[in-house]
Amino acid sequence: MRSTLSLPFQYLRAFILIYACLYAGNGVSALLPLAIPGSILGMLILFTLLSTQILPYKWVKPGCSVLIRYMALLFVPIGVGVMNYYDQLRTQFGPLVVSCAVSTLIVLLVVAYSSHFVHRERNVIGKPEDEQ
Repeated sequence: MRSTLSLPFQYLRAFILIYACLYAGNGVSALLPLAIPGSILGMLILFTLLSTQILPYKWVKPGCSVLIRYMALLFVPIGVGVMNYYDQLRTQFGPLVVSCAVSTLIVLLVVAYSSHFVHRERNVIGKPEDEQ
């Protein structure tokens, strides 16, 4: 009997914690003068709680697994909503494609140079130059 009640409790706990972080992010977003969405701040709060191990990952794992499993289904309303603006997207197709291509190129270059900088060969302190 205990295991049959344990699984629903784990899912309930996971969803309560995820939604608590979402609502905390929405609250912080309403207080800040910045235009950062509350859902993004909620994810940052959840990330901070998980990375500092204040919140054990086992508590949110069941809920996250369900959300990830059905993630493609969650994008359907967004795709349908975008189709309401089809005429505007069609008239602005050129600038959208150019801005996406330019921003993608900039991101690729920044990541490439950052990775090259982080993973470069470094001198070992205390070792003579000829041994390196």
